[in-house]
Amino acid sequence: MPFEIKSVNDNGCFSGYGSVFGVKDTYSDIVVKGAFTKSLNKWKKNGRLPALLWQHKMDEPIGYYTKMVEDDNGLYLEGQLLIEDDPLARRAHAHMRAKSLSGLSIGYALNDYDYDNEKDAFILKEIDLWEVSVVTFPANDEARIFDVKTALELGKTPSPQDMMKALQHMGLSQSQSESFMLDGYSSLKKQTDNFNERNALNILKSIFN
Repeated sequence: MPFEIKSVNDNGCFSGYGSVFGVKDTYSDIVVKGAFTKSLNKWKKNGRLPALLWQHKMDEPIGYYTKMVEDDNGLYLEGQLLIEDDPLARRAHAHMRAKSLSGLSIGYALNDYDYDNEKDAFILKEIDLWEVSVVTFPANDEARIFDVKTALELGKTPSPQDMMKALQHMGLSQSQSESFMLDGYSSLKKQTDNFNERNALNILKSIFN
């Protein structure tokens, strides 16, 4: 869920929120205050801030962040576009000024979360922030399983957190996802009389293919 850029100056400076606390987004995620604390402290210790990217493309930085802090509202940030040296940054600046491109979206790894049954949402408690991008649209529903697919393609094992979230966002309930993680595919059929084998296979295919 991208958050609106609040201001853009002629010199390429801008400010906004990369994330807002307490808001249930299109992934059914809710970021809570303090989720970025450890990550921001780590960046500060290294004398750096997360990357400023164009549309989450790792090979297309368009500037740098000068400030990034948690306040009572969310992840507040200030950035500088390299409009004098980078044609893509000039393009981004022009669109931001015209408000034809006005979103900010975070790229991260999830270190800790809970699932709240009453809110039907994932409560994101600790986020390892990598970058904040200027974006046109929010990420689509397939982005939830991107980390799992990428790990598998690289011959790595996805984290249990990523795998759980991928399974749930592709249609399995929390209890079905937990059963699959603990005992494998056969546990799903044992768990419920209403288990739809074809649907489950399609879910798993969408993740592993």
